[in-house]
Amino acid sequence: MLSNDLKSKINKLWDKFWSRGITNPITAIEQISYLLFLRRLDDLDQENITQSPKYKTFFVREKVDDNGNLLLDRKGKAIMENAADCRWSEFSNLENADNILEVVSKKAFPFIKGLNDPSQPYSRHMQNAVFGINNANLLKEAIDDINSIFADIKKQQEEGQQFQDTQGDVYEYLINEIGTSGKNGQFRTPRHIIQFMCELIDPDVNDKICDPACGTGGFLLGAYQHILTKYTKSENITEDENGFNRFKKNGGGEIKDLKILEKLDSKTFFGFDIDQNMVRIGLMNLMLHGIAIPQIENLDSLSKEYDIQHKDGEYSIILANPPFTGRINKDGVSDKLKNYGNQSELLFLLRISKMLRKGGKAAVIIPEGVLFSGSKNQKSTREVLLKDNNVEAVISLPNGVFKPYAGVKTSILIFSKVTNASDAFNTKRVWFYEFKNDGYSLDDNRRKLSENPLPIARDAFNDREKSTPTERLNHFYVPIEEIELNEFDLSYNRYRQFEYEEQSYDPPKEILEAIFQLEDTIRKEMDELKNMII
Repeated sequence: MLSNDLKSKINKLWDKFWSRGITNPITAIEQISYLLFLRRLDDLDQENITQSPKYKTFFVREKVDDNGNLLLDRKGKAIMENAADCRWSEFSNLENADNILEVVSKKAFPFIKGLNDPSQPYSRHMQNAVFGINNANLLKEAIDDINSIFADIKKQQEEGQQFQDTQGDVYEYLINEIGTSGKNGQFRTPRHIIQFMCELIDPDVNDKICDPACGTGGFLLGAYQHILTKYTKSENITEDENGFNRFKKNGGGEIKDLKILEKLDSKTFFGFDIDQNMVRIGLMNLMLHGIAIPQIENLDSLSKEYDIQHKDGEYSIILANPPFTGRINKDGVSDKLKNYGNQSELLFLLRISKMLRKGGKAAVIIPEGVLFSGSKNQKSTREVLLKDNNVEAVISLPNGVFKPYAGVKTSILIFSKVTNASDAFNTKRVWFYEFKNDGYSLDDNRRKLSENPLPIARDAFNDREKSTPTERLNHFYVPIEEIELNEFDLSYNRYRQFEYEEQSYDPPKEILEAIFQLEDTIRKEMDELKNMII
């Protein structure tokens, strides 16, 4: 969680953008992201230089002559030159603000636009990116503010917080502060909920992992961190504030196979989003945390265009919190989905089911209404899920998980793919679980509480075959026959056993005596107040 001091610094940074004319919230996020990326890129390169004598800096560029023509060696290869002037540590120390703007806009920003292979998503989506800070003083002040923010982040690192966690919180807070959080039903999933879902699905090095509405890439990053933690020496593992294991250094150090490392770099993590700006931010986010060539595309995964570019059954793991946007325009919706209406939350569930390969697993956050609503499309969607998949679990989350952005009631749906267009139910029984809280207060402040209920729920899920009680209190099984009789209702409250506690009261005489005593106390205090006034 961000400290109040860090929140204050982010607020001041945004205020400066707003007061200098950059009032479009998405533009502000994007421009701040470019600066954060430039700063973090320099830090990572310097860290790698320090840690490995064989490491080769990526701060090099193709050399050109005074007319901008590419210079070639005798073999016809581009001549490379040092690009140290693109380092944050270099241009941020220039005293003249105009000089800083000149370097960043004409050298550093073009440098980060061309970091990857032109055929890869990062380079494609950065082609049309524009550096939109034209005010030299604003840029200088923003650089100073970001240096201060990074100083706070490093302080939190020293206290055991991973950089990527704090960076994610910075993004989240930026989105919240500029008033775009919740636009089109999009909310950044809290980090500890992402961790919990990864613990349930347990992604590994041979998986192909996707988020069909990835935003800034939080689920993909969470899956990556989960995998690295699994392959980290025990002495480099620590327990975080939510009770989960996390690597504190040398994450993934036990992965020795170069082919696996290469796969993690470029062939494991895939995402789609309809917002070009979020795609750029997501790509930068994943690259900064070790995924060299993330595969995030600017594509509507519910569309016909997706069907043209992708086949069903591509992924072994899907983690998602798709936007709850209500009804969408059916004109561009995939022909495979349009018979199920135009509610985005239903269409995403059906798409995810189709995206999974046989034996693949999904963990998806959905609004509670999807689980029990009685419309034809709602019931049909649940029936398809229960027949084509083994719906393993429904985990009911408390109302305040998405505060301060929204109080929407949600659940996590866990299912594994069996087949397509099944006539029979491949789900035999469903495990239900309810959280009273998620380890944080359920108000707008979301303070960390002393208990850590998420690891307890994970253990209950893993041991559900052996330790689930027959009483339907906190967690229990429901057979498919009962679910079918209830029109495929998958809501926790539909099946739970309610406990009624008999209320006991003091005798009326004692209650009356307590009221008289309270009145006497009030009368005395009122007399004292009256004397003070007179």
